[in-house]
Amino acid sequence: MSNMKEKMHTGELYLPGDEAIIKEQVVYQDKLCEYNLTKPSESEKRAAMLKEMLGDCGEGVYIEAPFYANFGGHHCHFGTMVYANYHLTCVDDTHIYVGDYTMFGPNVTIATAGHPILPGLRQQGYQYNMPVHIGKNCWIGAGAIIMPGVTIGDHTVIGAGSIVTKDIPANVVAVGNPCRVLREISGHDDAYYFKDRKIPDTLLQQ
Repeated sequence: MSNMKEKMHTGELYLPGDEAIIKEQVVYQDKLCEYNLTKPSESEKRAAMLKEMLGDCGEGVYIEAPFYANFGGHHCHFGTMVYANYHLTCVDDTHIYVGDYTMFGPNVTIATAGHPILPGLRQQGYQYNMPVHIGKNCWIGAGAIIMPGVTIGDHTVIGAGSIVTKDIPANVVAVGNPCRVLREISGHDDAYYFKDRKIPDTLLQQ
């Protein structure tokens, strides 16, 4: 293992163009390219490919194609029944952890990679990576961007178009740029699913 490859997962500055890193990365990217060429009718093939591609892949994980990931999902760790709509982008230069039953709207980006502010270091191509943790049963709205090092707690909803730059606790609705807690999930949500639309009693009894 090259010294640069070790630094991918320590938060240290490293050069992502390192020969050993690129040699491994292109293998994962080729597999991802194959995944994106599958047909919607090939659900079993997709499921089998995800088991090979992702670092961890629980039962029932489904990712709509196209799916984009720097390392082909190799550093993504998804629990059971995770669903991602079209154009999920995982900048998985280091690890991304997603809990059971979490859903992603279309065009969500999860970024683990950053570049130093100092122009000279960027010019040399230096990068650093910070892992992202997303809890179980979260809903990440369409077009949300989750930045390096962020943790999102269980059951939380992130509003569409939000840019999540800091940790968000469990059991809240959070929105905006930068993303902030709007409110806690409350008793109102036990009765209403959208504005004044009530949850049917038959569903509440389940």
